[in-house]
Amino acid sequence: MLTWCGLLFTLGIAAFLDSIFNYGNIFRQINSVLFMLTSLGLLVRTTTKMKTRTIENYQKRIEQLEQEVREFKGEKKVRV
Repeated sequence: MLTWCGLLFTLGIAAFLDSIFNYGNIFRQINSVLFMLTSLGLLVRTTTKMKTRTIENYQKRIEQLEQEVREFKGEKKVRV
Protein backbone atom coordinates (compact mmCIF):
# COMPACT_ATOMS: atom_id res chain seq x y z
CA MET A 1 0.00 0.00 0.00
CA LEU A 2 2.88 2.32 0.80
CA THR A 3 4.35 1.64 -2.64
CA TRP A 4 1.09 2.63 -4.35
CA CYS A 5 0.88 5.82 -2.32
CA GLY A 6 4.51 6.65 -3.10
CA LEU A 7 3.90 6.13 -6.80
CA LEU A 8 0.82 8.38 -6.74
CA PHE A 9 2.79 11.03 -4.85
CA THR A 10 5.60 10.88 -7.41
CA LEU A 11 3.11 11.20 -10.26
CA GLY A 12 1.56 14.17 -8.47
CA ILE A 13 4.96 15.86 -8.23
CA ALA A 14 5.56 15.17 -11.92
CA ALA A 15 2.18 16.68 -12.81
CA PHE A 16 2.95 19.75 -10.69
CA LEU A 17 6.32 20.23 -12.36
CA ASP A 18 4.68 19.74 -15.75
CA SER A 19 2.19 22.50 -15.03
CA ILE A 20 4.95 24.87 -13.91
CA PHE A 21 7.55 24.17 -16.60
CA ASN A 22 5.17 23.12 -19.42
CA TYR A 23 7.05 19.98 -20.51
CA GLY A 24 4.65 19.14 -23.29
CA ASN A 25 1.40 17.59 -24.30
CA ILE A 26 2.70 14.00 -24.53
CA PHE A 27 3.85 13.95 -20.91
CA ARG A 28 0.39 15.06 -19.74
CA GLN A 29 -1.27 12.17 -21.56
CA ILE A 30 1.20 9.64 -20.20
CA ASN A 31 0.90 11.06 -16.69
CA SER A 32 -2.90 10.91 -16.75
CA VAL A 33 -2.82 7.27 -17.92
CA LEU A 34 -0.35 6.40 -15.16
CA PHE A 35 -2.60 8.10 -12.59
CA MET A 36 -5.57 6.11 -13.88
CA LEU A 37 -3.77 2.75 -13.87
CA THR A 38 -2.25 3.32 -10.44
CA SER A 39 -5.61 4.30 -9.01
CA LEU A 40 -7.17 1.20 -10.55
CA GLY A 41 -4.43 -0.96 -9.03
CA LEU A 42 -4.99 0.64 -5.64
CA LEU A 43 -8.73 0.04 -5.92
CA VAL A 44 -8.24 -3.64 -6.81
CA ARG A 45 -5.73 -4.10 -3.98
CA THR A 46 -8.07 -2.50 -1.45
CA THR A 47 -11.07 -4.59 -2.48
CA THR A 48 -9.10 -7.85 -2.36
CA LYS A 49 -7.81 -6.95 1.11
CA MET A 50 -11.38 -6.25 2.25
CA LYS A 51 -12.57 -9.63 0.92
CA THR A 52 -9.65 -11.39 2.59
CA ARG A 53 -10.44 -9.69 5.90
CA THR A 54 -14.09 -10.77 5.64
CA ILE A 55 -13.09 -14.38 4.99
CA GLU A 56 -10.66 -14.28 7.94
CA ASN A 57 -13.43 -12.96 10.20
CA TYR A 58 -15.70 -15.81 9.08
CA GLN A 59 -12.97 -18.35 9.81
CA LYS A 60 -12.41 -16.93 13.30
CA ARG A 61 -16.14 -17.04 14.00
CA ILE A 62 -16.36 -20.66 12.81
CA GLU A 63 -13.47 -21.60 15.12
CA GLN A 64 -15.22 -19.90 18.05
CA LEU A 65 -18.47 -21.73 17.33
CA GLU A 66 -16.65 -25.07 16.99
CA GLN A 67 -15.00 -24.44 20.36
CA GLU A 68 -18.39 -23.71 21.94
CA VAL A 69 -19.82 -26.92 20.46
CA ARG A 70 -16.89 -28.90 21.90
CA GLU A 71 -17.49 -27.32 25.31
CA PHE A 72 -21.21 -28.14 25.21
CA LYS A 73 -20.51 -31.74 24.18
CA GLY A 74 -17.97 -32.03 27.00
CA GLU A 75 -20.47 -30.75 29.57
CA LYS A 76 -23.14 -33.11 28.25
CA LYS A 77 -20.86 -36.15 28.62
CA VAL A 78 -19.96 -35.18 32.19
CA ARG A 79 -23.63 -34.92 33.23
CA VAL A 80 -24.62 -38.30 31.74
